[in-house]
Amino acid sequence: MTYQLSTLQNGLRVASEHLPGMESIAIAMSVDVGARHEEEAEGGLSHLLEHMAFKGTSTRSARDIAESFDAIGGQFNAYTSLEHTVYYAKVLKEHLPLAVDILSDILLHSVFDPQELKREQGVVLQEIASHFDAPDDLIFDLLDRTAFPDQPLGRSILSTPERIMSHTREALVTYMEKHYAAPRMVLSAAGNVKHEMLLDLAERYLAPLSPGVPRPPVVPGRYVGGDDREADDLEQLHLLLGLPALSAHDDDYYALQLYSSILGGGMSSRLFQEIREKRGLAYHVSSMTAAYADCGMMNVYCATGENEAAELPMLLADEIKRMAGGVTEAELSRVRNQQKAELLMARENPGRVAGWIGRHLLVFERYKPLKEIIANIEAVTHDDMRRVGALLLEGMPTLAALGPIGKLPPHEAVAGRLLA
Repeated sequence: MTYQLSTLQNGLRVASEHLPGMESIAIAMSVDVGARHEEEAEGGLSHLLEHMAFKGTSTRSARDIAESFDAIGGQFNAYTSLEHTVYYAKVLKEHLPLAVDILSDILLHSVFDPQELKREQGVVLQEIASHFDAPDDLIFDLLDRTAFPDQPLGRSILSTPERIMSHTREALVTYMEKHYAAPRMVLSAAGNVKHEMLLDLAERYLAPLSPGVPRPPVVPGRYVGGDDREADDLEQLHLLLGLPALSAHDDDYYALQLYSSILGGGMSSRLFQEIREKRGLAYHVSSMTAAYADCGMMNVYCATGENEAAELPMLLADEIKRMAGGVTEAELSRVRNQQKAELLMARENPGRVAGWIGRHLLVFERYKPLKEIIANIEAVTHDDMRRVGALLLEGMPTLAALGPIGKLPPHEAVAGRLLA
């Protein structure tokens, strides 16, 4: 497995990792722009622009783009996060030139036809409506806007119907020119790829990318915490408990990942065993982390019945508080093995590897070798775990709830249980 990195004269980074024994190649164009880069009036533009990228160029219609990938049995898509936008494709190795050609075409020559924009705005409105019909998705919007109030990290990636419908073709073009600059982009590939070929294709198709101009600094994330609960006629109460955590750059990042896994990362986790197996209070309970460039959170999610709403948040608080006192060697060993297995298995997926390369170069300015990541996981100590546990209890928790909230305890009671 060979990793190589080159940089074009315009600043675009071109990176690849050859994975032996594969017939396919996954490519990704990762752009250092997401919802947190948007000014308030630009809400939803990152996501809308991602949608519009596949809606036609000066030489290809939207149908041409779709049929080109279908004709070779390829896959293509894109996604937007709070910090990045990623366009990706997976094709057989002989079709790499076409895949790079099309991805380059949509990034350089999209026409943003006003009629296509109007139709795609309607599609995004349907996506927003679908989001509101999914309480296990919507609950995360409540959490973010409460944990990070009045700042970009607290806004929805999808934005609002009113904001989406206000955007014009000119707004899309201006936003793209502002953020889609070669030094803020990475073309990555993994699988049966030859770096020299990828570099030649990048120079042929992507050399015209603008080197860009400086843009305003991103608004720093500032965790606040608090309470946000919405009554809704649902069968279950959806609950998220958020705690201030760490950025992706923090020295204790890997300790936090292990900590979250012990707390709620699987069927043997503390929360699963206590809340579901022992007490039968919830079907789904889990913990997860959100690590941004400058801040982060650890979240616990569960869904339960109305009658269990009074007890469950307090039990979550008790378990989090208890775990801050330390974990067992058996628990630490188990989650180390889980994390390593997940990484090694994911490495067999070229799409995951191409995505890792792009994200690492945008976030860390280098691609972290798998051996280094595994060494960091193995190096986590019990002192590290206790330090992370104490950190999680240093700030105001965020409680977000959606559904039958009548029996839910007040935020002060949950916070008091955690911070006492």
